[in-house]
Amino acid sequence: MKRRQFIGSVLVAAALMAAPAAAIADTNRIDVYITGDSNIINFWNNIIKPTYEKAYPSYKLNVVSARNAIAPIVERTLAALGTAADPQVDLFDENDPNLPAGAIKKGLWVDFKKAGLSNYASINPVTLETDYGLPYRGTQVVLAYDKTKLDPKDAPTSWTELVAWMKNNPGQFVYNRPDTGGSGGNFVRRAIHEANGRDPSLFRIDNYAKGESDVLLAKGFEILKEIAPYTYGPGSYTADNMQSIQLLAQGVVIMAPVWSDMALDAINKGVLPETIGFVQLQDLAFSGGFAKMTVPTNAGNLEATLKLADMVLSPEIQTKVVTEIGAFPAITWEKLPKELAEKYATLQPASIPTFPGGPWAAAINDGWFRTVAPNVKR
Repeated sequence: MKRRQFIGSVLVAAALMAAPAAAIADTNRIDVYITGDSNIINFWNNIIKPTYEKAYPSYKLNVVSARNAIAPIVERTLAALGTAADPQVDLFDENDPNLPAGAIKKGLWVDFKKAGLSNYASINPVTLETDYGLPYRGTQVVLAYDKTKLDPKDAPTSWTELVAWMKNNPGQFVYNRPDTGGSGGNFVRRAIHEANGRDPSLFRIDNYAKGESDVLLAKGFEILKEIAPYTYGPGSYTADNMQSIQLLAQGVVIMAPVWSDMALDAINKGVLPETIGFVQLQDLAFSGGFAKMTVPTNAGNLEATLKLADMVLSPEIQTKVVTEIGAFPAITWEKLPKELAEKYATLQPASIPTFPGGPWAAAINDGWFRTVAPNVKR
């Protein structure tokens, strides 16, 4: 289906004939809005765009950065629904299909479960959260450690084993303050999960109630207070995600929680040595998530856009999701080259817990500073 063209008269037809070639070519343009950082924009421009345009030469991808400005674009798309207006949007690379409220009920987003994508069956089930968002790249907090100082067979794979290792190796573990980086923030959240029966369902965006929620969080803070004397410092915390990686690279500590994509990218760039290993907790993994592509049902080039979404899930592109940006693939690892799956076997999650933001995030940061690290300045 090509971008809507309404040629209802000879006048309009004449205008089209007189229009510049570039303007006519726009009818075969697919507008992709990117909310990620520059590395994601580069990935779309340098990897996905040329691959797609080679496979479908009659279409051109227009990659647009929409960082911090996605909401009005989505509202514009919703406003165009059911009208003859072209929203000039074909795909969002990362978007919550639940927003704006009522968008799914109004029929704004494509139901990918029913879209007939050839690669849909290859998706790893743990990455799927909704039928209206198509996962394609993920990241998760994992434990990074120095394999020259810790034998991989002894790396902790449960919270209990991790705490035992910290107590046996005081000062060799560090995490960053939760208000300045998600790796440390998700370490804190994993402690909260541990203290509450490892049940992530207790924490939802719609169930925050200050009194009751504070009780749940306080249980996690008690665990963090207990292990604070065994952390780097002791009781010292890095300023952000990258500072934890730097301490690990310098050999100051043996282990730290890190974002998987940041760590893999650091290894690819030589910031971290190849002697750094990774492990994920198997009793309950650290929190993470997948960027979800959404496609509006009123996209001007809907059929071609669905081919694009399907191609992004192909083993070819998903392999490059791992090798080029250090992210998790959305399809099962068995679909990727065997050597790649084996290399990152310890990173493959059995689950990808999530933790809500909003008032929960503010309460976690506030409680951590007051209870766990009262001497750390905000």
